[in-house]
Amino acid sequence: LRDVYKRQEYWLCTLYQGRRSGRRYPRRQMVVGSFQEGMWIAPGNQYKIELNSKKSRTTMSANSNIPAFPRMLEDESIYIMREVAAQFEKPALLFSGGKDSITLVRLAQKAFWPGKIPFPLLHVDTGHNFPETIEFRDWLVRETGAELIVRYVQDSIDAGKVKEESGKYASRNVLQTVTLLDAIEEFKFDACIGGARRDEEKARAKERIFSVRDDFGQWDPKKQRPELFEMLNGKINIGENVRVFPISNWTELDVWTYIKEENMAIPSIYYTHKRQVIERDGMIWPYSDFLNTSEDEVPFEEIVRFRTVGDMTCTAAVASTANEIDDIIREILSAKISERGARMDDKRSEAAMEQRKKEGYF
Repeated sequence: LRDVYKRQEYWLCTLYQGRRSGRRYPRRQMVVGSFQEGMWIAPGNQYKIELNSKKSRTTMSANSNIPAFPRMLEDESIYIMREVAAQFEKPALLFSGGKDSITLVRLAQKAFWPGKIPFPLLHVDTGHNFPETIEFRDWLVRETGAELIVRYVQDSIDAGKVKEESGKYASRNVLQTVTLLDAIEEFKFDACIGGARRDEEKARAKERIFSVRDDFGQWDPKKQRPELFEMLNGKINIGENVRVFPISNWTELDVWTYIKEENMAIPSIYYTHKRQVIERDGMIWPYSDFLNTSEDEVPFEEIVRFRTVGDMTCTAAVASTANEIDDIIREILSAKISERGARMDDKRSEAAMEQRKKEGYF
C-alpha cells in the first residue's frame, strides 16, 4: 500500500505541477493562451478576455484596505468546470441572476475560451423575481451568446404539482424544487452547476463539490463521496444526477474581489438605491404586490441595497450608501453576520436549508 500511495502522490504532483505537501491547486493558469499586458491572449491573437493589470494579482489591491482575489481559487474553479464537461453528457448551469451565478458564467467563459459555453443556463423563474434581475439575465445572455432555458413555477402551480403558500410569510422559494426537478427530467440533465458556497450556511458546508442526488433528486448528507487530492468522481447510476459547486471554497469576500478585479457587470440592486420598503421583524423588506402585508406595515422610501438576491418575498434589504464595489467590500469586511442572514426562507427552522436540499433544492 505504501508503494501505491507513493505512485498516486507522484502522479498527482506531476499532473498539478504542485508541491508534495499542502493543498494541490494547479500552479499554472488554467486559461487558454498567455497573459500579456493585463489580458489573456488566445492562440492566434484573435480573441482576448480583458483582465486588470498584473498589479491587481498581488496580495493587496491598489487600495491597501481591500484584499486582492486569490487567483488559485479561480484555477480550481476552472478545473472543476472542465471536469464537468469531460465527465458528464448533459450538464447545465443553474442561473439566478445573482452575483454567484454571474461569477459562474465568467468562469465558464474562461474555462472554454475561445469556444462558447458548452452547456445551457437554466433559470427557474418563480414569477416573484426582482425586475432588475430578469433584465440583467436577458442582457447577459445576449452578451455571452449562451443558451438560456427558463422554466416557471407558475406552470407547476397551474398543473397542480405544487400549492401556492398563503399567510404573512408566503413565498415561492420552496416551490422551485418541483419545477427544477421537472426541468432536470425534461432535458435529462446529469449535472447541474450551482453557485452555493460553504461559508453561506451550515448545510451547504456539508456538501461536496460533486454532490450526488438520487433518482428522486434527493440529497443524503450521510452518503457524500470523498474528494481526496482534488479528484472528482462523477460516476452515477441511471436516473441519478450531480450538483456541482465550483466556487464552494470561495467566500463572499472572494466573490466581490473577483467581480472587482474582473470588472464584471452586476444587477443594479446590489448598489444603493431608493426603494419602497416595509419594516418587519426588525428587517427591511422590499415592498411589492407579491408581499402579504398587514395594515400596520405601511410602505416607506428608504436608501438600501441587497446583499443577496432571491425572491422579492424572502429577501431583505440592508440600509447602505455603497454605490461602488469598493464600498461593498468594505461593508463585507465589517459585517457581523452572513449574507444568508437576510434570507427569510432560511429562518423558517434551524434546519430549513438542509431540509430543502434533501427534497431536491439547489
